[in-house]
Amino acid sequence: MLETVRENLVFVLEFGLVIIGMFAVAIVFERIAAKRKGVADGVSKTRKMAVTGMFSGIAAILMLAEFPLFFAPPFYKLDFSELPILIGAFAFGPVAGVTMEFIKILLNLILTGTTTAFVGELANFVVGCSFILPASVIYNFCKTKKGAIVACISGTLILTVFGTAFNAIYLVPTFAKLFGMPLESIIEMGAKVNPLVKEGDIISFVAACVGPMNLIKGGASSIVTLLIYKSLSPIIKHQR
Repeated sequence: MLETVRENLVFVLEFGLVIIGMFAVAIVFERIAAKRKGVADGVSKTRKMAVTGMFSGIAAILMLAEFPLFFAPPFYKLDFSELPILIGAFAFGPVAGVTMEFIKILLNLILTGTTTAFVGELANFVVGCSFILPASVIYNFCKTKKGAIVACISGTLILTVFGTAFNAIYLVPTFAKLFGMPLESIIEMGAKVNPLVKEGDIISFVAACVGPMNLIKGGASSIVTLLIYKSLSPIIKHQR
């Protein structure tokens, strides 16, 4: 019992350090971009806070609308909560993006609690940031149509690669440990629904189940953002 409590406390501490690290990275790159541009974006702090809160709420609602995937076990579900966050991060920068990811997770915990000992919440936050951070940083340095396309493609690729590797190296083993499940049992759940998953092979498990899910999430969010951001931007920033 004490060992389980200790392991959960360590995990929560690691979660906190990850959050701090994401904010630190976002702040550094946003300040570098601001120095290079040399001008303020002209949007009031009150406006940023209001829109950030609104988009976080929309993201939390979208996070509740999860879709099962035929190629992945039932604990992997697809949601499009990154869409409003990507739009908000394009408008206000990477710090706003990480803030929205964090608020989204807090709101989701309030609404539904956790059924994964916070592993699912950590996964959603970190993997979401692996998409939002690089995309918003790139766009923050080059606010053109070409810059937006490069940002979205880069963010989607990083999301897919990082999310897949993060699941294999940390999330799936941590989930198995916290719930006292053999890692092989989790992989077997994937093998039952996806013939590409090999028995006892965590690499084939994440490549066949996690990789495609992240690619779909990043690709869909990117396409919609590229289609609507230009028309939404003046409204979000209250520009005429």
